[in-house]
Amino acid sequence: MPSRLKPLLVAPLGAVLRLTAGLRRAASRLYYHAALAAKLHHPLPSTVVVNGPVTVDGSAAIHFGANALLYPDLHLETQLPATIILGDGVVLSRGVHLVAMAGITIGAGSMIGEYSSLRDANHVRQPGIPLRDSGHTARPIVLGREVWVGRGVTILGGVTIGDHATIGANAVVTRDVPANTTVAGVPAIPLRA
Repeated sequence: MPSRLKPLLVAPLGAVLRLTAGLRRAASRLYYHAALAAKLHHPLPSTVVVNGPVTVDGSAAIHFGANALLYPDLHLETQLPATIILGDGVVLSRGVHLVAMAGITIGAGSMIGEYSSLRDANHVRQPGIPLRDSGHTARPIVLGREVWVGRGVTILGGVTIGDHATIGANAVVTRDVPANTTVAGVPAIPLRA
């Protein structure tokens, strides 16, 4: 396209895009909601807002509460008999990974920051067997209500986080966090007031 035509086309195209932004956003959310619902074995509530693509692997044993807010590029994986259970009003930010072999439960109103990873299983080493074939050990992860997980957090198997706890950005949570506690660091430890 000749460079002199570009300025003539940009303004009208920009105006059309501005006028149709709401409609395009609604259509996109409808599409991604339908795409996610088609991957699941349990009904996806109509009140769940899906803002972009969600990858679902494994058994797809995932239960969503009402009014969940899902940002793009999520990875959700379950291996039987594990399930992922999200309470009402849960927010999963861009790039969150939830991988369950024992089970992950996230309480109502909890928010998980961008690129955080909750994985309830770890590889085991067995002599003479390649690591990828050696199996896993898995223990459930449980987050209470209104838990705030910062950006880039890793939560490992067997961890329970109490209601209203806060996990600082980039923390690695290896042990339980009591309710109403703020933790940060690698490994995550309570912060003093």
